[in-house]
Amino acid sequence: MQSPAGILSDIWTSAGGDAAALARVRLTGEEPQIPSSFRVAVAGQTTIAAAGLAAAEIWRLRSGQVQDVTVDMRHAVAECRSERYLRLDDKPPPPAWDAIAGVYRTGDGRFVRCHTNFPHHRDAVCKVLACEPEREKVQAALMQWKGEDFETATYAAGGVVALMRSSDEWSALPQAHALAQLPLISIEKIGEAPPKPWPEGDRPLAGLRVLDLSRVIAGPVAGRTLAAHGADVLLVSGPDLPAIPWLTIDTGRGKLTTFIELKSEAGKAQMRALLKDADIFSQGYRPRALAALGLAPEEAAKINPGIVYVTLSAYGHTGPWAGRRGFDSLVQTTTGFNDAEGKAAGIDDPKELPAQILDHATGYLMAFGAMMAKARQASQGGSWHVRVSLAQTGRWLWNLGRLDGGLNTPDLTGEAVHAAFIESMPSGFGTLKAVQHSALLSKTPAQWSRPAMPLGSHPATWPA
Repeated sequence: MQSPAGILSDIWTSAGGDAAALARVRLTGEEPQIPSSFRVAVAGQTTIAAAGLAAAEIWRLRSGQVQDVTVDMRHAVAECRSERYLRLDDKPPPPAWDAIAGVYRTGDGRFVRCHTNFPHHRDAVCKVLACEPEREKVQAALMQWKGEDFETATYAAGGVVALMRSSDEWSALPQAHALAQLPLISIEKIGEAPPKPWPEGDRPLAGLRVLDLSRVIAGPVAGRTLAAHGADVLLVSGPDLPAIPWLTIDTGRGKLTTFIELKSEAGKAQMRALLKDADIFSQGYRPRALAALGLAPEEAAKINPGIVYVTLSAYGHTGPWAGRRGFDSLVQTTTGFNDAEGKAAGIDDPKELPAQILDHATGYLMAFGAMMAKARQASQGGSWHVRVSLAQTGRWLWNLGRLDGGLNTPDLTGEAVHAAFIESMPSGFGTLKAVQHSALLSKTPAQWSRPAMPLGSHPATWPA
């Protein structure tokens, strides 16, 4: 089984990183850390380390100083469940899921998972099933459906659900074949531009401007990571867009946040003005949504030659499911993880991974890809497009191998995490206790210099 150092080396060199830099990384801790038959803790540790090393390498390019990067596996896995350990005025998080979210049986004896945390997704499920939003009524209605037919119909209605598949069933699908042709992270040049010099600053990403158009976990974690290394991250949302408040607080640390109505002409003009002065544009909108607003990667590169444009998708950018929306829990269900974890536990029911690891690991890979592309831009010029997907991160995690007896590991309790890895900070919501960033850089320690604030708290302008 490949060591954490070997896994990190593969991630780093696949994106063009200098192998010599790997000598400056220390990965501590042993697996498993939390109960899973998959290498969840290593996935968190190595993706966080890749992003931390990219920040350290940028600092070397900017200042000439080398530094050490240390990532502890237990700290990393705690950070990959940061939303669980967040406390607001010493209060724990509210229930994470909507009342009808979760797993159901269908009439053909299959399992499906519904994701209904956003009202329009809940409405789509209820519309397809012609029932009230109550668990018992949803379950009764689903007994009239075949699982795959329900999945197809709900996606057509604008909802997001997943049929539970085995790994073999998933691997036989055209979408799995399409993913098998793609790298873990794709970094492609999409336009010509002169190199942009690094701005003045005392941190790896100081002076760099990041537009963050993302919600829920993966994209917001990428923005939070870039902010931890000194970037000016501006989270753009809309007053009518649904959000999950607890996740907004946890991933909002270090960011500015503004509202722009992207569908209005005035909003499009505001966005173009911000984009013109940005270094990185990071987005997790459903596929082609931003292209319809004139913000496709190639359009962004025309507005701002030299931009690094980062795209997050659920199932990858090629194949028949390229346009399909999804969330971590659904991708786990449809690509075989819930089936495999259930079998490892000796049960017939689906079993979730003990962290939203596809989300978190993909978020760190987004930040890593953004920094690696930015380093290329500074030396070679060009505009760059970075692409990652939850399903491709899942494929990578699957291929790391399985842990015999991993499910017998005691879970990581809040008390243990709070004693070791939590910092207290003010916010626009109250006093936060939250997981510190787990990539420890010896010369430029990661820190969030801006407090988490309610969405829309700041003007749609870059800080002076």
